Amino acid sequence: MQDMLALSASLPEVTFAPGDVVVREGGSAGSLWVLVSGALQVRKGTVVVNTVTRPGALIGEIAVLLDTVNSATVEATEASVLRHAADGRALLASDPTITRLVAVGLAERLNFVTTYLADLKHQYGDAPGLTMVSDVLAQLAQRQVAVARPGSARDPEPEY
Repeated sequence: MQDMLALSASLPEVTFAPGDVVVREGGSAGSLWVLVSGALQVRKGTVVVNTVTRPGALIGEIAVLLDTVNSATVEATEASVLRHAADGRALLASDPTITRLVAVGLAERLNFVTTYLADLKHQYGDAPGLTMVSDVLAQLAQRQVAVARPGSARDPEPEY
């Protein structure tokens, strides 16, 4: 993502202290952030789903692309510097190289998730508690709808 650092060099930089929230789940500003330095934690609800430390990593791209609210909270875990594009759509439209970098980053993440789910299925088959893995893989393979909606169709309060 070094390319993203070079391509975003003209954006204003914002400094975050540990504990500062960059984006909040459910919030929407339509902006994109580019990590210059530091470390960020990504949470969906109370569950930590990722740690971001790679300079050039993007924050907020899914909400901008889907024109929806932020699907996770991103918080600085150490002093961090990010570049801010208040109009994320304009930044994506400004340079096809930026759009390609976003697409590659999303493809890498999708590949990681589907590979992980396939590994779970291979290792544990239909073990109790993991039977939904086959359903998730099938839904990912067939997901060709015009409008994607973030979130989950699963029961938010399962009885397990």
